[in-house]
Amino acid sequence: MLVEVKIGALIMDPNTNTPIVVLKGVDSDAILPIWVGAYEANAIALEIEKIVSQRPMTHDLFRNFVIEAGYKISRVIITDLLDNTFYALIEFFDEQENCISLDARPSDAIALALRLDCTIFVKQKVLDISASSTQIEIESKEETGALAEDWPDLIG
Repeated sequence: MLVEVKIGALIMDPNTNTPIVVLKGVDSDAILPIWVGAYEANAIALEIEKIVSQRPMTHDLFRNFVIEAGYKISRVIITDLLDNTFYALIEFFDEQENCISLDARPSDAIALALRLDCTIFVKQKVLDISASSTQIEIESKEETGALAEDWPDLIG
């Protein structure tokens, strides 16, 4: 089952100072935090804020290629979570309606989805794995007394 999501927040992890894209369910209470690199977070933030750079950035270049080649992006899907690494697919359709799926990092897929205004989905199993690993991490920190402050309430 696929769950439609949107970007709920782009925040910094206070412990690691690493950017986190927080995906929030459109029609559900699903929340999925994905830690991303600084460059990818910047690419996402620029598009959220609708800031246009003087020269095309990598995601802009790829968007331009997709449009000029006559492809349409149907959707982006966060497909898996293995060994703390998320996986994603970008689904394209060519002019003959042939589907082409490309493996991508979720951060790149999200940055491209924002630029091409396409829907982002997460497989339910990814939400389940993420929720269970987060629960294990919280329980472990509670046992050692290492649980710091709760996540700030940034998602409305």
